[in-house]
Amino acid sequence: MADNSKLQIAMFPWLAFGHMIPWLELAKLIAQKGHKIFFISTPRNIDRLPRLPQNLASMIQFVKISLPHVDNLRENAEATIDLPYDEVKYLKQSFDCLEEPMAKLLQSLAPDWLLFDFAAYWLPARARELDIPSGFFSIFTAATLGYFGPSSVLINDSGDHLKTPEDYTRVPSWVSFPTTISYRLFEARKVFDILISDESNVSHGYRFGQSLKGCDIVAVRSCMEFEPEWLKLLEQLHRKPVIPVGQLPTTTGDGDSDAETDTWRSIKEWLDEQEKGSVVYVAFGSEAKPSQEELTEIALGLELSKLPFFWVLKKRLGQADTEPIELPDGFEERTRGRGVVYTSWAPQLAILAHDSVGGFLTHAGWSSVVEALQFGMPLIVLTCYADQGLNAKLLEEKQIVELIPRDEGDGFFTRNSVAESLRLVLVEEKGQIYRDKAKEMKGLFGDKGRHDRYVDNFLNYLKNHRCLRKGEEINTTV
Repeated sequence: MADNSKLQIAMFPWLAFGHMIPWLELAKLIAQKGHKIFFISTPRNIDRLPRLPQNLASMIQFVKISLPHVDNLRENAEATIDLPYDEVKYLKQSFDCLEEPMAKLLQSLAPDWLLFDFAAYWLPARARELDIPSGFFSIFTAATLGYFGPSSVLINDSGDHLKTPEDYTRVPSWVSFPTTISYRLFEARKVFDILISDESNVSHGYRFGQSLKGCDIVAVRSCMEFEPEWLKLLEQLHRKPVIPVGQLPTTTGDGDSDAETDTWRSIKEWLDEQEKGSVVYVAFGSEAKPSQEELTEIALGLELSKLPFFWVLKKRLGQADTEPIELPDGFEERTRGRGVVYTSWAPQLAILAHDSVGGFLTHAGWSSVVEALQFGMPLIVLTCYADQGLNAKLLEEKQIVELIPRDEGDGFFTRNSVAESLRLVLVEEKGQIYRDKAKEMKGLFGDKGRHDRYVDNFLNYLKNHRCLRKGEEINTTV
């Protein structure tokens, strides 16, 4: 007899590892509770995802769907990391050709629910034809979604809102409470081109707008303790249930390979030799890369700070990146013994958890933020693109991070401002507020039981909705 208390959920994230990894974390949390997950992506992306814990392998079924051929898309390019920034539009074109294959796949899988990402704006209507309810799952904070406003604004059919980069530097009119959250002008200029449409593609704004308009519920990587006013605003803007699923702190896979163990052993030996709370950890995520000019100022700022540092440096982002960045001449020689530059994979969670690390210089990608705050790690921020500017302002508003001072127009910053910000957060008395706030946030972001309860609440909603549709008795057991 079938267990009617268990769900079958299809998950379809956008083809970027900054999306797929938190989606997989949510999948694992749901699978731990006995529910079946169909995790849908392309073959190469699925093969590159972290290994599942052995106890969950039977509950998460990876379903491979091949990208259709489109002109100008590079061979074997299946994720944003496989392409230069200006070629991601071809990946979107191929992705949009998945509408019919996805409809057929959903018909064969017949899940109880579909969770989809912003890029698949065409999918909720197809799911509805199959009588499959859908949820838009946002890896972005509630503040980011709230800042961009109602579907009508995103779809761009409601007048003259947000028509220039300068418009993105102001708090929107639909935000009804005091806040400073908006882009700085140099950040707005970077995101403006992806938010508006061009002749060859559908804009991100339109995709978000139609996704939010077409879904039955909105699930957000957030929690009420962190941004309650933004979660309430989302319900007002979209007039549908908005359900936080917790912060989804990253977990590790099923054991470590010998190579990973050896890598951590050598890194740990160096960290063990440093004073408690003295080391700056530097990393900018899997898909963000500073420009050559920015890299030079970061490096020389680290040198000027006189602080020990461990820098995970990606000189290029994948094989398609033909413009590698290089450290300043003599930098590694001058900082030898005080700092380490690591150009291959490094275990970020283990590094952030180490007692000698006292601060994290990062780009404010939300997964990196969550990983740092779950260990009570204060942050020093240099944003690169996308939602990072809004994340940074949200964290600054809560006095959790120090933003390295930059020119508002072009984003320029100096080595001196890097050094001063690092020393402020790690050693100076004035920076004690950041260290204290980070410790306070550890109680929220590091509380796995709390985030687990958010997932319970989310699953109860999905189950109760199914019961109501099928005329079954509502059961609160997860």
